[in-house]
Amino acid sequence: MAATTRAISSSTYSLLTTNKPFLGARALRLNNLKVSSRTTRSYTCKAIYYPEVTVKEDGQPQTLDYRVFFHDKSGKKVSPWHDVPLQLGDGVFNFIVEIPKESSAKMEVATDEPFTPIKQDIKKGKLRFYPYNIHWNYGLLPQTWEDPTLANHEVEGAFGDNDPVDVVEIGESQRKIGEVLRVKPLAALAMIDEGELDWKIVAISLDDPKASLVNDVDDVEKHFPGTLTAIRDWFRDYKIPDGKPANRFGLGNKAVNKDYALKIITETNESWSKLVKRSIPAGELSLV
Repeated sequence: MAATTRAISSSTYSLLTTNKPFLGARALRLNNLKVSSRTTRSYTCKAIYYPEVTVKEDGQPQTLDYRVFFHDKSGKKVSPWHDVPLQLGDGVFNFIVEIPKESSAKMEVATDEPFTPIKQDIKKGKLRFYPYNIHWNYGLLPQTWEDPTLANHEVEGAFGDNDPVDVVEIGESQRKIGEVLRVKPLAALAMIDEGELDWKIVAISLDDPKASLVNDVDDVEKHFPGTLTAIRDWFRDYKIPDGKPANRFGLGNKAVNKDYALKIITETNESWSKLVKRSIPAGELSLV
């Protein structure tokens, strides 16, 4: 059967900014690439610099070969982790959705595959699902990396989990896999997963109706009462049905404020910069 492509969504974001991304965005790679013959579906997101990023699904959802690739305006593949800029200025950042709210398929950027597409996580040859839906949009901050060789002495000396920094976006709308949102960080939770530090940045999309009301951790408690506790408890307990122990949290088991979240973003962006400059061994991670 011939390959088909159809638009499934469209979102537009402002490109009016003069601020530089943290430590500079990488130039887009323009390698010649083979075109997949499998069924694809695409939609377009607006992100700073491109000006357009097309998100294409390759294969069928909930299969082992399903991938969501990012393409620049010329059609060349780019990495959502490495090539989408982090900072947009004025405390606003790009956020890439991996898991839409009220869904359970455990989607994540494939950090060890070329162009780091989004795929469904696999364990023992089987697709992974959360035991229950996640109630917020979940994904990553591009151009960040939690260095597994770096101990955080403020969080029990835990080492990074070797992934980009996670974001929990608390807005009311369910987003799409691969959608690029402009968000502002509000708080952070220091999750410790089997001894590894796995930061959760709590943020809100700028187009959410309540975005203007929330600017720090106390505002979240005021306008989204119970949400920070619900996020902590969800991530604490989600592995228990699989027979694993509950995750723990550092920093007093509480969400820390916006300034601390921004510090984490800065530090992990610096770690990412060292990674892509090859001053830290990449191991199996793809830097393409």
